[in-house]
Amino acid sequence: MKAKDFARLSVASLRRHKPPRLRDVDLSPKLGKHAYKKSKDELKSQLVAAQLELKERGQPVMIVFEGWDAAGKGGAIHRLVNKIDPRSYIVHPISAPTQEEKDHHYLWRFWRALPPRGRIAVFDRSWYGRVLVERIEGFAKQDEWKRAYAEINDFERLLALDGALIIKIFLHISKDEQKRRFDRRSADPLKSWKLNQEDYRNRRKWGAYENAIDDMFARTHTPQAPWIVIAANDKRWARLAVQQAVLACFTQALQAKKRS
Repeated sequence: MKAKDFARLSVASLRRHKPPRLRDVDLSPKLGKHAYKKSKDELKSQLVAAQLELKERGQPVMIVFEGWDAAGKGGAIHRLVNKIDPRSYIVHPISAPTQEEKDHHYLWRFWRALPPRGRIAVFDRSWYGRVLVERIEGFAKQDEWKRAYAEINDFERLLALDGALIIKIFLHISKDEQKRRFDRRSADPLKSWKLNQEDYRNRRKWGAYENAIDDMFARTHTPQAPWIVIAANDKRWARLAVQQAVLACFTQALQAKKRS
């Protein structure tokens, strides 16, 4: 695929008015090495310029990454942030809550991690754990995760009204591709630490997670914070699609500022 065709297709994914659904995502796209390098080089300067303008305008940005285990969130985040001013962002890798965090409302720890004006906060997993892993694994009661959809929408609406740009990205891979990546990690001493029994256990609940993800899209795909679903079976495609999507969101936010 050529770089210009890649850009056209990836930006089209932002023009969704209806909530996305996993079954509608085409996982076949691939990007060759040449097109990857060409697009990567072109995007770098554009991302830097857009990010600096957002910083000058004092607009806070939240980039939320969700996706299947081994979908490539870490690699996509690394290749996104290494293109922008390192003084302007912070990455929050979200794991199980501490006891102090459990003693508060689940959104409390995320309020504390919000970026100041002109800065970027990247969340490697997020408040959506409430309606995904906490729902499926029983860490949240049914009434807790059911009311979380409205709580999350209110949370994001308040942030957007205060001027924040919220970008929500979900990396989607097939069950077979996840198994291949698990097997490669298991065989590589430098990557085996990324795997644990919980990862394999979650695979047995793939169908339950699919339902929870589609529910999440249906209930939290809002005008102020829409979901962008990116096919990630091919890592080069996914990494460039993430950068293209973020750039498109930056550009739209800057254009909206100029119109207001």
